[in-house]
Amino acid sequence: MKPTETAPPAPIHQRWRWLAVLVFVAGLWGLVEITGLRQQISLQAVREGFAQHRLWGLAAFTALFVLANLAHIPGAFFLAAAVLALGPVWGALTTYVAACIACTVTFVVVRALGADALRELDNRLARRLFAKLDAHPVRSVVMLRTVFHSVSALNYTLALSGVSLRDYVIGTLLGLPLPILVVTALFDTLAVWMGWATH
Repeated sequence: MKPTETAPPAPIHQRWRWLAVLVFVAGLWGLVEITGLRQQISLQAVREGFAQHRLWGLAAFTALFVLANLAHIPGAFFLAAAVLALGPVWGALTTYVAACIACTVTFVVVRALGADALRELDNRLARRLFAKLDAHPVRSVVMLRTVFHSVSALNYTLALSGVSLRDYVIGTLLGLPLPILVVTALFDTLAVWMGWATH
């Protein structure tokens, strides 16, 4: 009988990569909680920011979106806030720009910390997934974006997967419009029904 094979221990540099990513996420999440920033991120705060000054409101909106994405804070409300404050057209466009920037910043930061750590996973499923990603990187990112939008976990995974920044950005630019348009239409309809719309 063939003895059971055990996976070799992870290389030291791989463990350091994972540790750097985990420490970064935990530290950023803790900072957001301790400073009370999470409580300050609200629909009303975003709407007031846009109402006071559109340009600075957009800058603050984008900065909060980036921070939320890095800290794994659900960012669905950003689209809702933008639609309520700016209407469906400008709300969707604003969210698209902010989401693209947030996804790209997350990719660059996580790639700098963890490199392509996921590539060192040695199992059949990982090899199959990476083979598909390598064969059609842009199409893969587009499909993932269409389903998962700008979810932080997807951005972290792709950053650690070894996909190039170029393919990631192109896939993100092409993949985000459809889900944003669908969610915008649904939320705008709901806002009208509930009397939330101000546009």
